[in-house]
Amino acid sequence: MAKRTALYDNHVAHGGKIVEFAGYELPVQYTAGLMNEHLAVRNKVGLFDVSHMGELIVKGENAEEALNAIVTNDVRGMYDGQVRYSVLPNEQGGAIDDILIYRINGQCYFIVVNASNADKDAAWISSHLPKGVHFENISNTVSQVALQGPLAETVLKKVAAEEFIPKKYYSFIKKADVKGIKCLISRTGYTGEKGYELYCANADVPALFELLLKEGQEEGILPCGLGARDTLRLEAGMPLYGHELGEDIPVNEVDLGFAIKMGKDDFIGKKALEAHAPEYARVGAKVVDRGIAREHSPVYSGNELVGMVTSGTHAPYVGYPIAMLRIKKEYLDKPLEADVRGRRLKLEIIPIPFFKK
Repeated sequence: MAKRTALYDNHVAHGGKIVEFAGYELPVQYTAGLMNEHLAVRNKVGLFDVSHMGELIVKGENAEEALNAIVTNDVRGMYDGQVRYSVLPNEQGGAIDDILIYRINGQCYFIVVNASNADKDAAWISSHLPKGVHFENISNTVSQVALQGPLAETVLKKVAAEEFIPKKYYSFIKKADVKGIKCLISRTGYTGEKGYELYCANADVPALFELLLKEGQEEGILPCGLGARDTLRLEAGMPLYGHELGEDIPVNEVDLGFAIKMGKDDFIGKKALEAHAPEYARVGAKVVDRGIAREHSPVYSGNELVGMVTSGTHAPYVGYPIAMLRIKKEYLDKPLEADVRGRRLKLEIIPIPFFKK
C-alpha cells in the first residue's frame, strides 16, 4: 500500500490530482495545471512537497573519512553549513543513487537521497561504515518542502529573519525559525531556479505549507506537483535516477565530472572507473520534427542504433520538445533520429541546460 506524506490532506484540499510515485501518493498537478505550475516557477514562485525524499544521518569521530570512502565527491574541506552533490557508487562504477551531503560538523553529516532508493541507500551506507561511525535513517520523521523560483527569496523573507536565510548556493542554516516553526533551510533545488528547501518535523509541515502559500499570494505562488518538477529539472538539464543514472551506467558517462573526484586516494568503484574508457555521453537535444521523443526511444544514426532517449518532453519555458540522450561518443557529430513508435524524429544536439534567463 502506498504511503502518504504529512501533506496529503493539504494536496487534496488544494485540488491536487493524486498519483502513486516512488511508493507514495503525491500530486502530479493541481487545478492550475502543469504548464501554469512550470511557468510560475520560471517567472514567479512555486511550492512543492518533497517529503517523500529520504533523510539519513552519518556521525562519529571518523564520519568524514568513512563517508569520503563511499561517495564520488570529496567531502573533505567542506565547511559547517555546506551542501555537496555526489554520486553513491557501486563497485562496478555505476550509481546506486545521487545524493546531497549536508555537513552539520566534521563528525555529523545529513544525507538526502531519492525516495525510490531510500531503503536501498540506507542498507548500502550502513553496511559500508566502519565500527564507531553511527548511522540513522530518519526519513519517517522528516518532511520537506521546496520553495522555488525568482521570487522565492521575497516570500521567504516574509516568514523568516535575514539570519535564517542561507546566502550561498548549496549552503544551509541548521536551526532556522519560520514564524515559530523550526526548520533546516538550504539554498538548493531541482528546478534550475533560485530556491530553498525547508526540512521540518512531520507535525509542523502542514502549517508551513499553508503559511508559504498564504504569504506568497502577492508573488503569484502556486502549489506544484510531480509533473512540473520533472519538466523543470529536464529544462535545467538535471539528471534523474532511473533515467540518466543507474547501477549499470558508469558514472563517468553522465557528464558529472564536477562530482567525481578521481584524485581522491580511493572510493568504492574508483578502480572500475579508472579501467573504463567512457563509450557514451549524456547530451541534450532539440526535437526538430513534430513530436516528442519519450524515454527509452531508440536513437539511430542512419541504420545504426547508437543510443537512446533517457528523458524527453515538451519544454514549457523554451517552447519546444527537448530530450536528454545517452549516445555513443563517436556519433555526437553525426545526424541523429529518435524512433518513436516506428516514426523517425530528427534530433539536433544542443547545450544543456536548455534554458537561459
